[in-house]
Amino acid sequence: MPEQPHAGPGDVQDGSRAPTGAVWHRASLDRLTAESADLLVIGGGITGAGIARDAAMRGLRTVLVDRGDLGAGTSSHSSRLIHGGLRYLEQGNLRLVFEASRERRTLLAIAPHLVHPLPFLFPVHRGDRVPLWKLAAGVWLYDLLALFRNVRWHRIHGKRGVLRLEPMLREKGLVGGARYWDAQCDDARLVIANARSAQAHGALVANYMEATALELSGGAARGAKLRDVLSGETGLLRATVVVNATGPWSDRIRRLEDPSAPPLLRLTKGAHIIVPRRRLGNHHAITMTSAIDGRVMFALPWGAFSYIGTTDTDTGESPDEVRPSPDDLLYLLRSANAYFPNAHLTEDDVIASWAGLRALLAEGDGAGASQVSREHQIIRGRAGMLSIVGGKLTTYRSMAEEMVDRVLGELRKQGQRHRALPCTTNHAPLPGGEARDLNPFQQQGLDLGLSEVSVRHLLRHYGTEAAAIYNLIREDRERMRPLHPDHPAIEAEVLQVTRREMARRVEDVLIRRIHLFYETADQGLAAASRVAELMGRELGWDPATVEQETARYAESVNSKQ
Repeated sequence: MPEQPHAGPGDVQDGSRAPTGAVWHRASLDRLTAESADLLVIGGGITGAGIARDAAMRGLRTVLVDRGDLGAGTSSHSSRLIHGGLRYLEQGNLRLVFEASRERRTLLAIAPHLVHPLPFLFPVHRGDRVPLWKLAAGVWLYDLLALFRNVRWHRIHGKRGVLRLEPMLREKGLVGGARYWDAQCDDARLVIANARSAQAHGALVANYMEATALELSGGAARGAKLRDVLSGETGLLRATVVVNATGPWSDRIRRLEDPSAPPLLRLTKGAHIIVPRRRLGNHHAITMTSAIDGRVMFALPWGAFSYIGTTDTDTGESPDEVRPSPDDLLYLLRSANAYFPNAHLTEDDVIASWAGLRALLAEGDGAGASQVSREHQIIRGRAGMLSIVGGKLTTYRSMAEEMVDRVLGELRKQGQRHRALPCTTNHAPLPGGEARDLNPFQQQGLDLGLSEVSVRHLLRHYGTEAAAIYNLIREDRERMRPLHPDHPAIEAEVLQVTRREMARRVEDVLIRRIHLFYETADQGLAAASRVAELMGRELGWDPATVEQETARYAESVNSKQ
């Protein structure tokens, strides 16, 4: 698919940093291979994007590549939670809860449009694995480890108090519950925000750019051979340090460095389903212990929908092909129906589903999948490549900070003396998160004639960058047209995410940028041809390519069902 050349952070001719107002574009292969980098990050999920952002902000010449779209793997198939990990208290992992609580507070501050406080209700029934007294002690400790700086303090409720908050919950056997606070995020857009922040600080970022082999010089990893997935072109990128941040693909990339490298990962599958929220009627996120196996899971509100998850089962499935199985769907439906007996959910109520693989560190103690540590580890390979494995979405920023500290150490070992800047990712806002008060931006949208629901949608997706979409509308009022009859997204967003967020395929837009796949009964199919047409104007597609991209999205929807 041909792409028109543009000037942007990935295409600065003299190698200098891009100006803040530059148009954001995927770096071309020519640009990536034109000069060596201090750091090559392989893997454009949340961990890789976070590392690239931190490194670029500290002054390192940084490149981030992914063979698919940014965040297309596990990072857009999560439970969409930024949480301290209440259940980790049962495992005695107080350090992880403390770190996660701190990071939750940080992300609420630097990305207020993407990370939102969310009240949780944990009901307790007679015979539950977690009795009310133990839950009460746990939520006290939970708030304590957050240094009593959580959004709000917890509260213990009796039976009537719980039913007043959530009247659709099963009343039989209910003894009470706890209301506590965590946070919910737009996981896919959090990845995009980190990658774009990296670009704003001079990093070169390219999705659909595969690392096919490592460049080994004198036994040391010094870059990678790249293949542009969209054009088929190949080239060599030289870099002083290579980081492997590919999540469930980590062992595969490690074998590019050392074919005999033993596996480090234990892959577990987390599946979710999304259903109309009116069927459950939940106002809170509901923490549940499954009636099937006693494992903690959630029913979480998402606009007009609720999503239920997650499974946590060992799997041998390829990360390229992981899908929710019929058994996964049955488990989630039965678990939810046990808590909401009047919902009577069946497979016909499932609007969409998703599954991702958690790349956990393998342990030899026979622990169950849900008991395996969510801690991360950095491993230095035989040729010096640094691989980061394990970890969780909530702590991605602190994981990135630790990795960049290691990268700086590697650069010093090789005689490179960088005047590295201190890490500031803990307080520098992500794109769109520059202001907490979005009321002025809301009024601007209403003044343009946008519906209130569309304005809320834009602010939740783009924060302060909704102003850029308003500018697109001022240029052409027809860009206010809805993309889909059952969704508040508008056509101007397609231009925005193609020009500024590196969307290169229809599925990038409808699944990860705007989420029509998850939020319409037809998974966004009614919008696919129009999205392809709008993208084609931006990217120089001919009519045949527009048709191919529309058909490709339809095939993608069918493969996920």
